[in-house]
Amino acid sequence: MNLRVALVGCGLIGQKRLNLLPAGSVTVACDTNLERASRLAAHSPGCIATTSFQEAVSSPNVDVVMIATLNSALAPIAVAAVKCGKHVLVEKPAAISVSELNAIESAARQTNALVRVGYNHRYHPACLKAVELFHSGALGPIMFLRGRYGQGGRLGYEKEWRADPQLSGGGELIDQGVHLIDLAGIFLGDFTTVEGHTATYFWNMPVDDNAFVSLRNAAGNTAWLQVSCSEWKNMFSLEIYGRDAKLHWEGLGGSYGIEKLTYYKMLPQMGPPETTIWEFPRGDESWQLEMAAFFEDIRLQRTPVPGLREAKGALEVVEKVYSRGRA
Repeated sequence: MNLRVALVGCGLIGQKRLNLLPAGSVTVACDTNLERASRLAAHSPGCIATTSFQEAVSSPNVDVVMIATLNSALAPIAVAAVKCGKHVLVEKPAAISVSELNAIESAARQTNALVRVGYNHRYHPACLKAVELFHSGALGPIMFLRGRYGQGGRLGYEKEWRADPQLSGGGELIDQGVHLIDLAGIFLGDFTTVEGHTATYFWNMPVDDNAFVSLRNAAGNTAWLQVSCSEWKNMFSLEIYGRDAKLHWEGLGGSYGIEKLTYYKMLPQMGPPETTIWEFPRGDESWQLEMAAFFEDIRLQRTPVPGLREAKGALEVVEKVYSRGRA
């Protein structure tokens, strides 16, 4: 299946998508900065560059639209794309409100367009191994989960688009926090109780730089999550506690440290657990695996996971926490 792709948003993520797609499959490169779109288009034979997302999504030479823009533009472009019958891969969080996600869903239903949301962390090797062990029953019944995700920002961070709530929809919670919420949902399902708060401790900006969230499912199993852009040393940690064993995923490669998964199996006599460690030093293949899954969605006409349902679950949590205001 030779699918023709429009890339809307030609920054870092758009370039990453281009590098992983078959040569010549990108037929339209779109960005508000025409020079940037043109630079990307030059790497794909026959690709045209434009500043009009309407032109990109309506092109008869496009089957799939991949959207990597500011948060505020994600949903409007996705709606336009699915209305044209194009399948869509839209970066997380896919929208800045649940109502925007509902609009995408309604439009996609009319044209049978498929929508995958770019929660690429699901395709990290440590996550894939953790999910395999979880489904095998190796952990026993899940009790609770603890996740931490943080980065240190950079000079001028408070002046970037992420610090403008009109463009970003919020701060650290809607940026890195939605990844943790999405991952927690894999192991605990839907959350019926949402508690938590956000705060702005360091950066002089009108959005949160830290968020603290406690989520419970209908059975009372808990996910305790904390995200920060005043972490200083980039870090990622996700711990999944079962009655029989624990999993600890830490690191994402690069500045987040080597990615590894540790399996702690409780012994009948308890005491120190039996420990197995998997390390994944080869780099991040999650983007490639994610896109391969999306093309398989299209081939099989199956509902993408994560898709709009999962994206709505994450944004529902974000909206509830934001409704409480910042500390």
